[in-house]
Amino acid sequence: MSYKVKLSTFEGPLDLLLHLIDKDQINIYDIPIAQITSQYLSYLGQMQELDMDVASEFLVMAATLVSIKARMLLPRSSGRQEAAGEGPDPREELVQRLLEYRKFKEVASYLKDRERQAGKVYTRKNSIELYQHLFKPRHPLGGVTMEDLLQCLQQVLQRAAAGLTVPEEITREEIQVPEKMRQLMAKLLLYPQGILFSRLFGEKAGRSEIIVTFLAILELLKCGQIKALQNETFGEITILRRTQDLTEEA
Repeated sequence: MSYKVKLSTFEGPLDLLLHLIDKDQINIYDIPIAQITSQYLSYLGQMQELDMDVASEFLVMAATLVSIKARMLLPRSSGRQEAAGEGPDPREELVQRLLEYRKFKEVASYLKDRERQAGKVYTRKNSIELYQHLFKPRHPLGGVTMEDLLQCLQQVLQRAAAGLTVPEEITREEIQVPEKMRQLMAKLLLYPQGILFSRLFGEKAGRSEIIVTFLAILELLKCGQIKALQNETFGEITILRRTQDLTEEA
């Protein structure tokens, strides 16, 4: 019976050292260099026995570990340094390299995870043409032309002129289009089914008020706050408030 031994693949000697340190839960700032060196050399021996390629950098690290181990076994250069615990730690440079390598490894793992998450996302080209079918264009003059509105205005002006029988003193009255727009919107609230165009003008309205009212109607049509309907040719034009439903049929 034969046994197959599978060893993990490491990206380099520092990767192998981190694996040994994490496996035994060793404090990276206080590495038992003799233990780690023994495990490291044992691992290299297994790689060679399995005819695995051992890169030169692994062998260089093995030599470094042996050198550090030997330096730690040597006595201090002087009694004063030994008593004070002074002198550089032979492991210091290796510890710094391991800490730096661990940071890069964590960053690489994070980026790899982000790449894997991004691979699950599929995008497509975005353009306004993709959504135009969801929004029907608004046509405030549904079935009504500008000529129809002007004709109705002419009829209202003729009616006002016919009702003027006695000359009166003309007084100047300032009528603002924005104020008239607010008045019309408030009036249309009372007529949810709409109101005839001619009834939007007061019976005693003068020419100036009629013109301002007509301009206010045009502005409200332009803003999409109201709409005009004509159910039959040459019929009365109905004005009503426009709802905010985007799917409303104009």
